Amino acid sequence: MSTAIHRLVESCRRGDDPSVVARLRSGWAVMGQRQVLPGYCLLLPDPVVPHLNALEREQRDLFLSELGLLGEAVLAATGAVRINYAIFGNVEPALHAHVHPRYADEPEAMRANNPWGYDWQQAPAFDAQLHGARRDLIRQHLGRLGAAL
Repeated sequence: MSTAIHRLVESCRRGDDPSVVARLRSGWAVMGQRQVLPGYCLLLPDPVVPHLNALEREQRDLFLSELGLLGEAVLAATGAVRINYAIFGNVEPALHAHVHPRYADEPEAMRANNPWGYDWQQAPAFDAQLHGARRDLIRQHLGRLGAAL
C-alpha cells in the first residue's frame, strides 16, 4: 500500500524534503505541510506501519517516547502554552502522529477547540524560507534532548 505517509517517508529517506526536522530512532520528525499553527510537526515511523498497535512493544514505546520529545522540542522552540498530540490514521491508513503547539493568542473560540477547527486551506504551506528558522530551532532542541540522529 502506498499512502501520502509512505511517499513522505520515501522523500525523507532520499533527503530531498525541506520539511524534515530530524531523523529520530523511530522515524522522521517533519514540519506539517500546512502550518495552521506555527511549529506544527508530525512524527512518521520508519518503516511505515498501518497503525500504532502494528509496532512491536519496544518500537511502540520508542515511537511514543520520541513523540513526547518532539513535543518538548516544539514547545521550547515556539513558546507555546502547551502541545496537543493526535494519532488517527483514518484518512491516511498509516501511522503518523500530529504535534500541535497551542498559543495563548489564538482566537478565543479556538483555544479549547481542536486544530481541525481551523481553515487548513487558508493556512500557509510549509516554505523553507518562511518556516526554516523555526524548523532548525526545533532540530536544535531535539539535538539537545539527544533525540536527533
